[in-house]
Amino acid sequence: MDPQWDDSLPIYRQLRDRVVAMILEGALKEGDPLPSVRSVAAEFRLNPLTVLKGYQELVDEQLVEKRRGRGMFVSEGARKALMKDERARFLDEEWPKVYATIQRLGLSAPDLLRNGAPPPSAPWPTTLGQSLDEGQGEDKDQEETKK
Repeated sequence: MDPQWDDSLPIYRQLRDRVVAMILEGALKEGDPLPSVRSVAAEFRLNPLTVLKGYQELVDEQLVEKRRGRGMFVSEGARKALMKDERARFLDEEWPKVYATIQRLGLSAPDLLRNGAPPPSAPWPTTLGQSLDEGQGEDKDQEETKK
């Protein structure tokens, strides 16, 4: 199944954001290699230049480092830097909207805790392919569990 690309952002940006999410979730750890540009391009039928542009953004942000002849790897301190930036962005951009909605609806802390979403039943995807394939991640997890 093809991944669902959102028309509101360029695909290279969405690819970059998915890799960032995997770093934040711990699916990609410091020193881990990223899948090759060719393999991602082939798997998701993307132009290799699109994949390269997404990866280059990660390099420019110093979240990923290029190792000549070996590929691209998650940089040391990438998760910590991302957590700091994402927390600041959430508190500056997202939280005011969430808080305003809570106030507008008259929700209390006990209401939110009692009616909050349950924890996810399946673990986060551990590979780029699982993260990008919508709906296939659960099938792969179930197959591995049966083994």
